[in-house]
Amino acid sequence: MAKTTFTVREIMQPEPVMVAPDCPIRSVLEAMNRLRIGSVLVVENGTRLVGIFTERDLLRRIMTSEEGWRDLPVSCWMTPHPHTISPDMGWDEVVEFMNRARVRHLPVVEAGRVIGIISTRLLMSRRTDYLNRLVDDRTQELKRAIDEVLARDAELRHNLRAAGRLQTRLLLPHEPPDWPEIRWGVHYAPLDHLGGDFYAIALPDPDHLGFLIADASGHSIAAAMVAIMCRTAFNEVCGSTISPGEVLSAMNEKLQGLADERFVTAFYGVFDRRNRRLTYANAGHPYPMRFIPGRGEVQMLVAQGFMLGIVPGESYREQEITLETGDRLCFYTDGLIEARNDWGEGYGTERLKEALVAHGHLGAGKLTEELLNDQRNFRGDQPLNDDVTLVIGELC
Repeated sequence: MAKTTFTVREIMQPEPVMVAPDCPIRSVLEAMNRLRIGSVLVVENGTRLVGIFTERDLLRRIMTSEEGWRDLPVSCWMTPHPHTISPDMGWDEVVEFMNRARVRHLPVVEAGRVIGIISTRLLMSRRTDYLNRLVDDRTQELKRAIDEVLARDAELRHNLRAAGRLQTRLLLPHEPPDWPEIRWGVHYAPLDHLGGDFYAIALPDPDHLGFLIADASGHSIAAAMVAIMCRTAFNEVCGSTISPGEVLSAMNEKLQGLADERFVTAFYGVFDRRNRRLTYANAGHPYPMRFIPGRGEVQMLVAQGFMLGIVPGESYREQEITLETGDRLCFYTDGLIEARNDWGEGYGTERLKEALVAHGHLGAGKLTEELLNDQRNFRGDQPLNDDVTLVIGELC
């Protein structure tokens, strides 16, 4: 079997997030949610490693925890004395060690100092290199199987294309409602035939319009299945209330135990046509943007809330703003802002803001095109690595 030549030092995440043992669990979860990481290291005096806190620690304890657990120090829930590895250990050794120790996150220690962290996700990002080496070693053995593999691949792609068309019909509205107060621009592009992004519109009564944008982690089949479950949960509750917080809370409860180890981020806002008020709540989703042409500025629609399907009983605090004629609302998934260029730089929210200011005078449809063009020009020949959804609402 082929052996990989790269070491932990080459593939680890340097400068891992570290917290003190007395840091409240609430603050740790907020940092993990904001940074989209699965673990933090717990250190004393800024240097001595005493534990690790991971998503698995949270899931293992959350069901039996008492009220007020978020204010407990992270040392109460961390895994103490975690396994560590050397930066010079080889990839195949790490895989074997993780399987034997049944862990997904390993601090990397050199000369008694933490210099990085490695996870199963980082290891799996190297799977293509590993598989290519394996194929080189077994070319003769696999030759007879190539035709069969190609035939099965063609069948799978055909089925995925058909499933993608069905998913689009299930998840996405055929067209936005014909309200004179709002014009829409929409771009939806799953990375594969099936994706984890979706958006939805609800009309709980004649005076209110609800808009949901959501993103199930990952892409392809598994993410698509979670997205369908999430859309089903939304459909069951969106018509019975105009409260965004209540809708997200109900969706969160319905998704408990159904999404496996995946999570869903979501933003839901409800527009009141009588007073042009937008009430909204957020479940770990990238903050939408409001461009105000009269002032030439961008306002982030900030609201806090944990991702759906992970923490039972989570409540989602609502925020409100009054919209004005000419405002542009920009809703998007992280695939838009996490695109990278040839130098590895991320597109990011600041560039999106600048593009929104530069082109914010355009109508919803044209503005959507220009924002996508700006992102394409930034990344050049670099391909996308996630689904991308962008929705613009123009207030008339």
